[in-house]
Amino acid sequence: AKGLLRGTVIFKHAFRNALLPIVTIIGIQVGTLFAGAVLTETIFGLAGVGRILFEAITARDFPIIQAFTVVIAAGYVIANLIVDLSYVFIDPRIRLE
Repeated sequence: AKGLLRGTVIFKHAFRNALLPIVTIIGIQVGTLFAGAVLTETIFGLAGVGRILFEAITARDFPIIQAFTVVIAAGYVIANLIVDLSYVFIDPRIRLE
């Protein structure tokens, strides 16, 4: 309708409007990623952070559990901060106040 190419219309108009919900979902999935690591490593017997956390829970090693909780919470907060700050670059109508 505007005389623009199909790719231009999709990239400049549709993609920019669809990008905000996509970035939001990616930020929410960070928490699922951390929880999935514990489950996946426990089921498949992989040695990793999730396995250490599982063993700490079964052994009631509270300092390790607290440390992992703080690290996971900090990672989740940082991921959401990055998502919120990226909104300003994706959509110029959103401003930092």
